[in-house]
Amino acid sequence: MNVYKSSLDASKRINRYIVSTSLKRSSWLSDETGANVFFKYENLQYTGSFKFRGALNKLFSLADEERSKGIITASTGNHGVAIARAMSILKIPGLIFTPSNVSEYKLERIKKYGVEIKQFGNDCVISEREARKFSSIKGMNYISPYNDTDVIAGQGTIGIELLEQCPHADSIFISLGGGGLISGIAGSIKQEDKNVKIVACSPENSPVMHKSIKAGRICNIETKPTLSDGTAGGVEEGSITFELCQKLIDDYILVSEEEIVFALKSFMENENLAIEGSAALAIAGFLKQSNKWIGKNVVIILCGGNISRKQLKEIS
Repeated sequence: MNVYKSSLDASKRINRYIVSTSLKRSSWLSDETGANVFFKYENLQYTGSFKFRGALNKLFSLADEERSKGIITASTGNHGVAIARAMSILKIPGLIFTPSNVSEYKLERIKKYGVEIKQFGNDCVISEREARKFSSIKGMNYISPYNDTDVIAGQGTIGIELLEQCPHADSIFISLGGGGLISGIAGSIKQEDKNVKIVACSPENSPVMHKSIKAGRICNIETKPTLSDGTAGGVEEGSITFELCQKLIDDYILVSEEEIVFALKSFMENENLAIEGSAALAIAGFLKQSNKWIGKNVVIILCGGNISRKQLKEIS
């Protein structure tokens, strides 16, 4: 897969429907760490997450006949919300599988679009398997939240934007779940600038792709609940993101729940804006490694802003 070329094509396809999100320097984090820190505000994307890019690109890539059959996907929340909005724009019927432990807040956001929801299993990878099986039986199109070239290309449009917004970045900190976001951004960026360092941040409670890369194969490991629910759960066997992550990521960081909470609270106190746990994960990863980047240009991807009042109350 040529991620850069595919992402350029995706940009032309979806630009009129998405927000070209801003990149802004953080005086707070720059002053605190000595690095020149910029935030990429994907939490201000439609649906409150970068996922809308990949969802929209995938649905636009389907032929009319495929769309008419309807689509099925599986999601821990943000991808589901994104697919639901994209389906409403293109008038495509479908069904969204979620794990039973999906955030109630994100579940309600999916329901807002009137899409049918089916809860199955307690991990996104289990929901994904069931959704694939169901789509095969019904003759509908299954759309993976990350294991799909069109979805990856859609997320790669963030990298295309960054090449213009910050052409001299030294490092980019990105939250790592199934690998679709980091594969898209890194694949786009490294085509033009092979020197930029891509740093993957994973929660200690659910480091499936992190552990898989270390093991050299996709691992089925037990995970724990994490505030970074957008990156939680297993990775589909044979996912194309595995090899892309192996090839494109330069460094990996594991982050504790306490560090995620600290980063989230610090960001909201200083920047006066809501982010979700998976966005705070990337900030926490940078804070663990900030001494390496003094005087350097650092980009942190704020991948989402879908956090409920209940979650905010629990960490306050």
